[in-house]
Parts: sequence; structure tokens; C-alpha cells
Amino acid sequence: MTPEPVNSVAIVAIGRNEGERLRRCLQSAAQQARTIVYVDSGSTDESVEFARSIGIHVVELDRSLPFTAARSRNAGIAKLRHIDADAEFIQVVDGDCEIVDGWISFALNEMRAIPGAAVVCGRRRERYPEASVYNKLCDMEWDTPVGKSTACGGDALIRLRAFEQVGGYDDSLIAGEEPELCLRLRHRGWTIHRIDREMTLHDVNITRLGQWWRRSVRSGHAYAQGRAMHGRSAKYCVHELRSIIEWTVLLPLIAFGLAWLTWGASLLLLGGFIVLWNRVRRHRLLRGDAPHDASLYAQYCVLGKFAQLGGVVQYWWNRLRGRRTSLIEYKPSPTTASVATASQEPRS
Repeated sequence: MTPEPVNSVAIVAIGRNEGERLRRCLQSAAQQARTIVYVDSGSTDESVEFARSIGIHVVELDRSLPFTAARSRNAGIAKLRHIDADAEFIQVVDGDCEIVDGWISFALNEMRAIPGAAVVCGRRRERYPEASVYNKLCDMEWDTPVGKSTACGGDALIRLRAFEQVGGYDDSLIAGEEPELCLRLRHRGWTIHRIDREMTLHDVNITRLGQWWRRSVRSGHAYAQGRAMHGRSAKYCVHELRSIIEWTVLLPLIAFGLAWLTWGASLLLLGGFIVLWNRVRRHRLLRGDAPHDASLYAQYCVLGKFAQLGGVVQYWWNRLRGRRTSLIEYKPSPTTASVATASQEPRS
């Protein structure tokens, strides 16, 4: 049974060349809220036309300014304030996600039960986790602990009053804008909660190592930028950045640098990567993962640190030159036809 739209909740969806994924996203949104805004970041497919064809409010971002998810969400929420002044809560959702039936009603009940909650999020799942090892890794990544949390992801129900109190997302962040927003919310006394409920179906569609690598580069950039912004005042991203540097720079430097003095014995220090792999694997086993999945996750966690180092270097190199890193994209764009014909297909 399809739930009735929730009057106090509006939805902001963002996207760029999402094709069929966007169709699923907007149609699932239309069933659960009376007001929906789609913010488009320079799509070259028919995303904008499709959204308007089903009665969705559309914001097309100025292409002369850098695109970021933070900028998109801020623009969408600003639009909502003009067209739906009664909205108290905002469900933000990425255009590659389908909102699970009943999620918004359930999340709203949880939000109202916790007056100090600024954000409520649930379980994001991959639509095709077995399609590639990278999809599988993302599905495991989304499975975070239930309860009070420090951050949310791109899909979440947000209390509008809290959002406006801290000034919204930071437009300058090309990634990691959600944890940074949650940091400022928590400093104002608000809380973030993840509940044991299905929230969205995500279609990451990563099929090649190069895509996964760029996604990891993007996360490294987010850690470096977050550390530069709040590292001293809040120790934000300090642990993550230190871990990247220690494992990918200091350990190899010591192991290879001392090799000529130690007759190669210092190379045994590289065995630390096995220790790291085992530590991550053990953690995932304790979370309930199957042994094969835990080993897989640990393997890519170790490899990913080198990709993240690339993002760290990219951030600091651009900062030293006074430049801003452009959007780091890792997903292939669907064909134009995928949106044009979407309205004729049955809803999955």
C-alpha cells in the first residue's frame, strides 16, 4: 500500500545526468510528499524536461559557478522556502536513489519523538550489490551502526529550523558536506540519529577499478578539506587524515629509506599492511559480515588509502595555487534516451 504524502515534509532531490535513476527517484518522492524540488547541475540528458513533465519544481544551477552537492541542496531548500512556507522538515535525496515506501512517515514519527534531533536517517542499500565488487563494497559501507550518530549521508530527513540555524551546507565542499553539516549541528546541541529502517535504494553503478579509485580520491579530498576547516577547533577528520599519511607515506618511507642500513630488514615493516588488513577484517566480522565479505572489504580498505592520498595531495596542491578543485565524478552518465522513455516503464 502506497503511503499518503506527508504535509509537513518537503523533498529536495539533486542530480546530474542520472537518467533512469532519476525517474525512480522523483516518482518515489512524488508519492511521499506534497512538494518536491529537483535541482539540476548542468545535465546534458533530459533530466530537467522529465522532472517538469511530472509536475516537479526545477532549479537549474548557473553553469558558470562550480557544481557541488552542497550548493545544489542549499539552492533546493531555498526554493522550497518560497513555494512551501509550511514545511517543517526536508528530506534530501540524491538523484540516484529511490525512497523506500513509508520511509518518510516512519522517520517523521521518530523525529517528532526526539525534540532535539536535527537529522534522522536510515539504511541505504545498493540496488544491485552483486553486479560488481565495487557495488558490494558500497552496500557494506552504507551499513553503519544504529543509534545516535555523528553524521549522516546524502539521504536524510532534516529539521528545517536546525538546518537554518547553522546556515545550511557549505557550498565550498566538493564532498563530505553532510558530516561537516552534522558537526556544526552537534556543536549547537542538536543530535543525529540513524534508525533501523530501510530508507533508500541507491544505484552507484561502479563497474571499473578506475571509478572506484576516483571515488576514493574524492573521499581523501574531503578528509583533507575537512581537516583544514575544523581540525584545530574540533579535531575533525584528524584521525582519518593521520591514518592516510601514516600508512601511505611514513610507513613506506621508513621501510624503504632504512633498507640500505638494515640489509633489507626494514622492509619487514611493510607487513604492517597485513596487520591493518586483519584489523579491518576482524572489525567487519564483529559487525556480522561473512568471512569472504569481511576479507574483501579489508582488502579494498587498505588499497583505498593510497587513492585517498591522491585526494589529499590534490586538495593541498590546489590550495597552495589558490585554486578550487572541480567536481570529482566517478559514475558514467546514462544515455539521453533513458530518461526520455522512463515514463513509459513500470515502476520497479
